[in-house]
Amino acid sequence: MDDGAASGSRARVRAVVRGRVQGVGYRWSARIAAERLALGGFATNRPDGSVLVEAEGPPADVDALLDWLRRGPPGALVTAVDAESVPPDGDTVFRII
Repeated sequence: MDDGAASGSRARVRAVVRGRVQGVGYRWSARIAAERLALGGFATNRPDGSVLVEAEGPPADVDALLDWLRRGPPGALVTAVDAESVPPDGDTVFRII
């Protein structure tokens, strides 16, 4: 992921997390993980059963959250994480939508 150089010291990632990720506290746990890393962004359920997460902050911390997203909380079974870099938009608070 590491392309924060082009946008100063901030990076943003958009990740679609697939597997057993709804109804297991995934979004709430992702928020806790993001807040521990002082990241902004959001997590939301999608109609296809996946969870969409966008997170923004220092590139190393965004990468750390991506590692967490690949594992998820107890009870989740992550089968895939499709992630892409997107332009930072200044989010400093992590929300559940």
